[in-house]
Amino acid sequence: MARLIDITQRVDRRLPVWPGEQAYECRRTADISPACPVNLSVVSFSSHVGTHADAPLHYAADAPDSAACELTPYIGPCQVVDVRNARGQVNVGDFDVAALGKDLRRVLFRTYDRFPGDRWDQSFTAIAAATVSMLAQRGVILIGTDAASLDPQNSKSMDAHRVVLANDMRILEGLVLDDVPAGNYELIALPLPLAGADASPVRAILRPI
Repeated sequence: MARLIDITQRVDRRLPVWPGEQAYECRRTADISPACPVNLSVVSFSSHVGTHADAPLHYAADAPDSAACELTPYIGPCQVVDVRNARGQVNVGDFDVAALGKDLRRVLFRTYDRFPGDRWDQSFTAIAAATVSMLAQRGVILIGTDAASLDPQNSKSMDAHRVVLANDMRILEGLVLDDVPAGNYELIALPLPLAGADASPVRAILRPI
């Protein structure tokens, strides 16, 4: 059996979150004792904490929430593409389009040498809308990135997300691809069926093909 490669951020109180969003908190509500046989906790956090899947509801008011998202895009063959050379945003010229698989349906972009798990990086590398459009035309149904978002932090137009919406694609953000060579893998990164939620944390793993 092929080894599993965990590409998920560890979720704890030190995890940096998008400015203004709620950080992770885990509060114990019961402890094992003579009167109680179990530990119980309540957790609270932003729906975009750590490694997560954006639901279309995140960028369109009348679009499906996490509970309504079909799971097929989040599991299956994918290609990791190394674009650490990109500056500001990943443009089509920043990687070899001819090297993409003919039947590629899922692509994950590596933009970091080392994922900044101890700080918020407001200058992360976004994905250009033209790049998303090109991938959509090739039949890609899911785009993943190790950055915090497809669009720049201060974007108001959300151009890359708009292209995703128009082509009914899906998004994974906040992946950890530090030790993952470019190439072909099987992706498993299933969102929770959270009713009314605009995103869901995922446990994302790869298996080499």
